[in-house]
Parts: sequence; structure tokens; C-alpha cells
Amino acid sequence: MSRTPLPDLAAGAPAAGPPATADLGPALAALVAGAVAMGLSPVLVRVVSPEVGPFASAFWRVALALPVLWGWMRWEEARAPYLRRGVTPSALLAGLAFSGDLLFWHLAILGTTVANATFFATTAPVFVVLFAWIGLRRRPAGRTLAGLALCLLGGAALVGQSVQVDPSRLAGDRDGVITALFFALYFLTVERARARGLGAARVTFVASCVTALVLLGAVALLETRPVLPRSPGAAAGLLALALISHAGGQGLLSVALGRLPAGFSSLVIFLEAIAAALLAWLVLGEALGPLQGLGGGLILAGIAVARPRRARTTSP
Repeated sequence: MSRTPLPDLAAGAPAAGPPATADLGPALAALVAGAVAMGLSPVLVRVVSPEVGPFASAFWRVALALPVLWGWMRWEEARAPYLRRGVTPSALLAGLAFSGDLLFWHLAILGTTVANATFFATTAPVFVVLFAWIGLRRRPAGRTLAGLALCLLGGAALVGQSVQVDPSRLAGDRDGVITALFFALYFLTVERARARGLGAARVTFVASCVTALVLLGAVALLETRPVLPRSPGAAAGLLALALISHAGGQGLLSVALGRLPAGFSSLVIFLEAIAAALLAWLVLGEALGPLQGLGGGLILAGIAVARPRRARTTSP
């Protein structure tokens, strides 16, 4: 996928970094590990949901991760002095995009079935490719489109048998599509922030600060259920949601977006769906059938087809 450099709105040029290498192994490993970490989030939300409301759990997911992300940022920048400091508009926009993603995801879960919400959320890579193509003039490679098609078929097979068409749930289905739109914007803005010289830790920390502020307002205005957990188990679930799914999952995704294009990296949502299905089977005892196995196989095949052959070029 070709990339046309666009100027960032922040003043000053990005700091110089080490030259890009052709070894994509670490970035791919970060992408897969991040998908597994984010795939744990539905299970953890299910664990804490009897005691904590959906908007409150989304807020705690981000807020409790901030101290860890701040420590990671200080450590990363001490080891890599070439990384750019400060805040760029793209990092702030990433926080707003992730806020929209979490808010509309929870609204979709409340307004329609989990299967419907998941199905519509998996269309995010389509919007990533469209936004990059139309807005950034990045014409997608044929293998990217072929891999995306396989992943969409696999995602449909993974959750499709549970998807229902119900006019009373159209608002929730709409919120699922909006979730995908915001998630697509999140991928592109994080990629832009990384291309402008910010480290993965700083991008994740800045975006998380913005997201925490927006979600705090959402809790104050929209939450009708308890905000604080009552049991140690629910508190531990919120902490795991913050440290594993957010600090780990979103942080590793930022690492991957420093080397991999957003179009390919957005396929992480399909890996996340596989991880969530496997974890639900192991932890919650939810059954998996042959159709889910076929869907997982198609997703893995699509990712293999779409994988980039070399590292993308970064601006000096």
C-alpha cells in the first residue's frame, strides 16, 4: 500500500530516529499479542458487569492504565532520546476516536445483540482502507483487498449464525457501524502520530488521557448503574481490563503501527474476535462449532495473504 506523506498540524519537524529495517517480525508479534490482550476484554467486561455499569467499566479500563502507561513512556523515551516529545494533533485525535469507539461499542451492546454488535464492529478494516484510499490517496494493493475479503468472510462465519435482523434493534446495529468508523479513525490517527516521531508509549498515554476525560463525562451523564465495584473479584477484573486489554493491547497495537500500515494492522480486529471466542470457550464454557473453526481459518488465511512484504518507509 503506497503512502503519500501529509503534513502534520503540529509545529516543528519530527525527531530523527533509527532507520527502518525490513524485519517485520517484532511488529507482527506485537500485533498478534495485542490482539490476544484485547480479545480478553469481552470476557473481563462480562466478569465485572454484574457490579459495574458499562460506561464505568470503559472509564476504569482506561483510567487505571494511565500510571503504567506514564511509566512506560518515561522508560521508552529514556532509552530512545531521538523520539519526539510533546503532543501532536494526531495523538489527541486518536484519543477522541478511541473515546467514540468505546462509547458506541457499549451503546451497541445495550441496543442490539452481542453478535450483531460484533459483526458490525468487524467492518472497521473496510473503513480503514476506504479512508486511507479516499482521504490519504493510498491505493490499496491487490493482496490487501484479497486478504480483507477473506477476513470479512471469516468474521461473518465466526459470528454470523448468531446475527439477527430485528427492526427494534436497528439503533443498536447503527451504533455498531459507528463503532467501526471510530475504530478505523483510531488506527489511522495512531499511525499518523507514530509517523511524526512519537513513541508508542507516548501515543498510547496521550490518547488514553483524552479518552479518560471523555469517558468520565460519559459516566457522569449516561451511567445509570454502579460506578465502583463491590467485591475484590470485580475490582481485580477491572484492573486486569486496564493492565492487559488496554495498556497491553492498545500499547502493543501502537508498537505495531510504527512499522506496519494501518490497513493491514486493522485486521487485528479479526484476530481479536478469534481470541475472544477461544477465551470465552476456555473461561466461560461457550461452545465452538465447525463454522467458527472455518471462520478462524479464513481470518488467518486472509492475514497471511495481506501481510506486507517489507517495512513501510518512515519520514526522517
